[in-house]
Amino acid sequence: MKNLPLYSFQNHMKCNMSDFSISKATFEEMKFIISQAKAENWNPGLYDATPFYQTDPDGFFIGTIEGDIIGCISAVAYDATFGFIGFYIVLPPYRNQGYGIQLWKHAMHYLGNRSIGLDGVITQQENYKKSGFQFYYKNIRFEGVKPYPIATHLVDLHQMLFEKILEYDACIWGIKRKKFLQEWIQMPNAASLTKMHQNQVKGYGVIRQCYNGYKIGPLFADNLEIALEIYYGLCRFADNAPVFLDVPEINLEALKLAEKVHLHPVFETARMYNKHPPKQLIEKTFGVTTFELG
Repeated sequence: MKNLPLYSFQNHMKCNMSDFSISKATFEEMKFIISQAKAENWNPGLYDATPFYQTDPDGFFIGTIEGDIIGCISAVAYDATFGFIGFYIVLPPYRNQGYGIQLWKHAMHYLGNRSIGLDGVITQQENYKKSGFQFYYKNIRFEGVKPYPIATHLVDLHQMLFEKILEYDACIWGIKRKKFLQEWIQMPNAASLTKMHQNQVKGYGVIRQCYNGYKIGPLFADNLEIALEIYYGLCRFADNAPVFLDVPEINLEALKLAEKVHLHPVFETARMYNKHPPKQLIEKTFGVTTFELG
């Protein structure tokens, strides 16, 4: 058998590819995709499916054998220049048999010549490099308990003009993600707050209920003081459950925040891109939105 392409994650194939097919996932099939993220202990949000799917309904794929789903991947195109890969999962009995690389190839083909990002587990970093991806920085997932509440002066995001939040988000994240944000801030069992000064957005954050506790993301702010105020404000919605925050390691001020609120690291990923990413303000990124969509 000929060698697999350079970006292959397997050295051989045992499977009969004629039995394997890849198709666009329906919204109903997002239940499988989210369930597999849960099974991998990635702790997705209870209502992530809608904002994820609405961002790019054509960018979620499932692999099937005789009608049974055995794997999935997402390749979300934010615009004509940038996309993000996530949910790259094959069920354990079907791993190391060539199915995963077919899903990978399908996702890469779908995103075409875009700059593509991903958050990969550290152990797979060398494999992603074979596909032309370069390591940029680590994202660290921190966990903690709900802090003692302090006084905050924040505004519910739903009282704001959406365009103001969209512009602030795009300035930090690098591109506009209107479809995603419209759905993200409307999720059930979630809350979103912003810090305003002289009618200007100085920071905002979202907290949502996950299968385990609550997760904050994004947490964007002009400085550490504002980020802390938003963090404390959001944690009021967390009941007495664990709180998670995904922090880019290269933002030292974000690491200070994690230390100040007594968070401890539980997981990390490698943020990688195959081309230059959108120009992002990492110094204002105190919490990553989501590992699955960037």
